[in-house]
Order: sequence, then structure tokens, then C-alpha cells
Amino acid sequence: MKVAVLGGGPAGLYFAISMKLRDPSHEVVVFERNRPDDTFGWGVVLSDETLDNLAANDERSAAAIREHFAYWDDIAVVHKGTRTLSTGHGFCGIGRMRLLLLLQARAKELGVDLRFRAEVDDHAALMAQYDLVVAADGLNSKTRTALAEHFRPDIDVRKCKFVWLGTRQKFDDAFTFIFEKTEHGWVWAHAYQFDDDTATFIVECSGETWEKSGFGSMSREESIATCEAIFRDHLGGHALMSNANHIRGSAWINFPRVLCERWSYRNVVLMGDAAATAHFSIGSGSKLAMESAVALADYLHSEPTMQAAFAKYEDARRTEVLKLQSAARNSLEWFEDVERYLDLDPVQFTYSLLTRSQRISHENLRLRDARWLGDAEEWFQRQAGAPSGTRRAPMFAPFRLRGLEFANRVAVSPMAQYRAVDGCPTDWHFVHYAERAKGGAGLMFIEMTCVSPQGRITPGCTGFYRPEHEAAWKRIVGFVHAETRAKICAQIGHSGPKGSTRLGWEEADAPLKDGNWPLMAASAVPWSPGNQTPKAMDRADMDRVREEFVAAARMAERCGFDMVELHMAHGYLLSSFISPLTNRRDDEYGGSLGNRMRYPLEIFHAVRAVWPDDKPISVRISANDWVGDEGVTPEEAVKIARMLQEAGVDICDVSAGQTSIRAKPVYGRMFQTPFSDRIRNETGMATIAVGNIYEPDHVNSILMAGRADLVCLARPHLADPYWTLHAAAALGDRGVRWPSPYLPGRDQLYRLAERGPEQMTGKV
Repeated sequence: MKVAVLGGGPAGLYFAISMKLRDPSHEVVVFERNRPDDTFGWGVVLSDETLDNLAANDERSAAAIREHFAYWDDIAVVHKGTRTLSTGHGFCGIGRMRLLLLLQARAKELGVDLRFRAEVDDHAALMAQYDLVVAADGLNSKTRTALAEHFRPDIDVRKCKFVWLGTRQKFDDAFTFIFEKTEHGWVWAHAYQFDDDTATFIVECSGETWEKSGFGSMSREESIATCEAIFRDHLGGHALMSNANHIRGSAWINFPRVLCERWSYRNVVLMGDAAATAHFSIGSGSKLAMESAVALADYLHSEPTMQAAFAKYEDARRTEVLKLQSAARNSLEWFEDVERYLDLDPVQFTYSLLTRSQRISHENLRLRDARWLGDAEEWFQRQAGAPSGTRRAPMFAPFRLRGLEFANRVAVSPMAQYRAVDGCPTDWHFVHYAERAKGGAGLMFIEMTCVSPQGRITPGCTGFYRPEHEAAWKRIVGFVHAETRAKICAQIGHSGPKGSTRLGWEEADAPLKDGNWPLMAASAVPWSPGNQTPKAMDRADMDRVREEFVAAARMAERCGFDMVELHMAHGYLLSSFISPLTNRRDDEYGGSLGNRMRYPLEIFHAVRAVWPDDKPISVRISANDWVGDEGVTPEEAVKIARMLQEAGVDICDVSAGQTSIRAKPVYGRMFQTPFSDRIRNETGMATIAVGNIYEPDHVNSILMAGRADLVCLARPHLADPYWTLHAAAALGDRGVRWPSPYLPGRDQLYRLAERGPEQMTGKV
């Protein structure tokens, strides 16, 4: 097979090597536009695991690479004059130039034709001349551009500016992150050793700081001198160096996140950064490229046709690429927004940095550095007001709102049961809430409980509007307070345009087959074409509903609830005012965000006026309508939270979506937590995180990183009412309180936990 490889980087060279190893008769030519010793960048990061994978493919090149590795176990974070060190991370670095020279030598040894300073512009001619064309020509791939209509690249140019420099200063004890505040904003460095004498020193900052600092108008030498001045306290008198002389103009760039819809066209296939990029902050670009090279070479020799090989290559590698890109996206977004975290205590800031990609969990960090994490947990508990010396996971830290103190940070989410009769809770509700209150969570929400019969979502929804409702809720609250340490919160709401629908397990949000009641909303905008059109509320409607909320709050107080939450999310009545998708009013309650928030805030102030001063009020919002700029965006959600905070709301329950059938949410574990994170760290307001949170690791990571103050779990509590008690047992925490009649079960669970997870789950 005649093979043309475009690009002499790690991807192209290693693919050429891999092809010759499988069949020496292949004619493989590598075209590289630069000279053999030209390279952008200094060191690259590979792991021992990656080297093991490469060794299985080619032991000789893997051994040569391993001989030139610089190893380090620690990560150092320099922030606010404090150097925080965490160990157990296991990195390996090698100079990019050294790596290329080793791969060049191995390729020549195997008979690969290496052609440097060779530009390829006529892709059609190359496709005709060679059986296979592998485009490994980097993130600015000419091939991808020339054949863009076939590959359909999605290129997202990110916000931060960075420049890849080197230094003779030693950073051989740790991968080091340095954050320095300048008069123009924050600038930070990623520094790591890659040989005995040289370290990579990537300087990064926001686009705004870059502009204000004047980097755009500086020469390369001036730019480097400015960076040296910023980091002089960390360079030990050593200079910063650039090896990007082959690049015209400034070496500062914005990172482009690349993902192509297709990776192949006829006899051309993309590889490495040409196909997909992963941000440098997770150090996986070279790993991705070289492992993809191995995979493609394998499939070209195992599959019956080239097209079948391409299909298998893309199917297998795309999954790995997307996994890494997801982690890389989390990491780069953390750096893009790092200024919102820089006021955190150095302990919490370091934890946030270490867990930014979500590849390192709380307990994984304990495996890496149990001592550091233990100290961090003690710090968290101390900040939370726990007794001095307390070392427990963050989920077991106390939390206070006004006069209310929660025993821990775990909350049972509001979950509709659809079992009420004429709005009245039944024995089902008593058992449901009693069981979950016994399960150890610090806070339990009841399902959205409606302020009127017309404000119900379904005929099975609970209410706060009849005397029998009060009696039933009082019975439930009385049990919770008498038998458990849990606090209980009444979520109060009005269905608005999403009312008069079938039970949740029948068909969600579908109108009743008969017996429908009239609806109202901010505007006459139906939930869907199949739902009835609500009446646009007039002033009389607004006054009446406001008084219904007040009456519901008064009833909740008489029942003994510890807290109330106003439901302003998910497309219900108050949400219909907030979202521009459903608020089409042209009066003082429509248009600007201030106007759209006017009525929800009227409701809050009216409820706050009758709710006891020592009891907190929460508000649930949808922080993203998931329809782009047409709806509520995360940026606007911050403004909404500030308005709530200024009004006196104690905590923001940050959900998202369910406001439009047009929504296109991006799901994943903890997928709504970034909205809570942003609100908390940009406003200083306490928040609750919700959404696909199901493991103790998730809860502890969210809390320890300062992404929320409480964490709500829904489905896990449906599956296991005793989720918190079981989580404590799995973590070896013996500080939670079990109901006295259940102590023998507790003791058995503790014994089984000590024997291992298999015993707890019944696996042998």
C-alpha cells in the first residue's frame, strides 16, 4: 500500500511507524512542512499507562521515549502567596523536540520516507497518487479545510489567550500552577519539567486581561519580558524562552476545540488534532493522537476494506475522543472562569483545581493523597462550624440558614408522587416522607404543593388550601420532628400553563382526557400545541394568586415546616413570568429581566412578610432554558440570583430547563451543577445543586470545591430511602444517627462495610 502521511508530529510519525511494523512492504511517505528540528511547544505529557500501550505496539520506540522521561508525583498550586502541595498524581513529561527526534529516528530505521519542508496544497493529486492519505497536519489542518464540506468540522475558538514558553528554572518536584494578579487582571502559568535542564512554562490569561496588558501590540521579545516580570518571583532569575521562531507574528493563540462530523472521505482519513483537539490543561493531546495511530493501523490490517477500517477506527476512537474532550472542556472552562474562584481559600481553590475535569473524584483524591484530603476535610468542617479537629466528608458538615441548622448537607429533592386525593396527602405520602426522613438526610423537601385547585399540575398533586390538607401535613411534619433529625421544607407553587395534565407515569405534561380546568400564565402561550392556551393574567388574577401563596405559606407555618421554597422554575406559573420564551407581555411585567422578575418578587415579598423571621426561604429557578440566547441563559441566571439575593432570599435552588419543548439540554453526571457553581461564586449567594447526582463522591466533590452549599438527590432517594445512612457506612463514617429500633441493622451494615463493598451488595 502506498501511504501518504501529512504532518510529522507525534500522530503522523507514530502512524507511519505502526504501518511499517505491520507490513514492511508498505510504501510510507511523511510530508512535513517544517524542518526536522522545528517545533511549537516545549514538553508534552504522557502517562505510564500510555507508554505501556505504546510498548505493546513498538517496544523499541517506547523504551527510547521512557529513557528520556521526567517523572513527578506532585501538583503544586501557588495562590495568594500560599504554595499548596498534593501528591500521588503520577505524571511523565518529555520534550516535544526530543519525542519527535526519537520517532523520526525509529521511522527512518523502519524505512519510512521523511520529507521535510514539503508543503502539500493539491490534495486531489495526492489522493490520486496514493492508496491512503492520512491527514495528521495539526489543529490548523489544510486537509480538513480543503475538504471541509465532507469532514464538516465544528471549531469552537475558546476565550483565553496562551503562549507556550520554556525556562531553565527547575520545576522538577511538581507540576506547578502559578496564579499572579496584575494591574490588568489575573495571569497564570502551567509549569512542568520535561528534561534535566528545561521546563515547559505556558502562560495563560483571559482575552480581556490580554488586551488590557497590551500583549497584542508587543513584539515577541516584549511579550516574553512582560511575562518574566509577572512571574519573576517564581523564575529564580531565569529567562523565559520561545522556540516558535517558525511562526509569524505573535505566538499567543486561542485554543480551538475541534470536532469533525466525519473523519474520513474516500481514501483520506483525519488523525490527531486535525480530527479532534483536547485542551492542553489535561495533557492528553499526544496520548490521543498516538493511540489513534495504533488503532487505525490495526484496523487497516484487520478489516476487509479500507472503508470498513475507517468505520471501525472512527467508531472506536470517537468514543475515547469524546470522553477526553468532555474532561478537557470541563478543565478549560474552569480556567476560562478561574477569576470567579480566586477569592476562595487556598485549600478550597486547590481542591477545585484538582477536580476541575471531573476525572478525579473525592475518594480518588483520597487514594492519591489521603493526608492532604484529610486536612482539607478538617478545614471544611471547621469553616462549617463543626467542633475543632472534626475529620468527616463534606457531606456530613453542618449548615445553617437563619435560625435553622441542618445536621448534614444532603437533601431529598422534591419529587411528585401523584397520590393526593383532592389535594390531600394520603397514607402513601406519610410512609414516603417518613421513610426518607429516617434515612439520614439533613433536609427533606416535599413535592411541589399547590396553592389552589386550579394551580395543580395533575389531579394527584398535593395542596395547601383546605383544612384537611393542613391536618395531613401536620401529621407528617410531626413525625419527622419527633423521630428524626431531618428538617422539612414545603415547596409551594402554581402550575400555570403546565396544569390540568395527566399523572406523571401516564403521559407527562399531556392534558387530561376529560375534566380539564382553565389555566393561566404570564402570557397566552401554551406549553405545547397539544396543551390548552392559558389566560394571560390580569391584575385581579395576580392579586388573587399572590394571596393564595400567602395563605399557603401561613398553612405551612401552622403545620410546623422548617422552611419554604417558592417554585419559580420548570415552566410553572412564576417561571412563565421569568422566561422570555413564555412571557410576551408588553406591560410592566414583561420585556426586561427586571420587569419579568417583578411579579415573582412580589410573591416572594408577600410570603416573606408572613413567614417567621428565623425560618429561611429558598427559591428554585431554571438557570438555563437550553434554547440559547432566546431564553434564560446561565449569564442571565446570575442576574436573577442577584435579584433574589437582594430581595432577601436565603438560598437559591439551582435547576435548569423544563421551560420549553424546544429545549436541547446537555445531559451528563452533575450536568446542572455548573449553574449552581457560577451563581454561588459570582454572587456569594448560598446555592443548592441538583441534577443527575447519585454518588457520595459527587456530593463531596461539589461541596468541597465550593460549587454548592447543599446537594439535592432525587432518584437515588426513590431507589433507597436510606441513601445517606448507607453512604456513611460505605465511607466508614460512624457519626450519623440511626433510628434506635434499627441499631442492630446498622451494626451489621458496619461490619459488612469493613469486609468490603462486595459484602454490602451481596456479591461473593
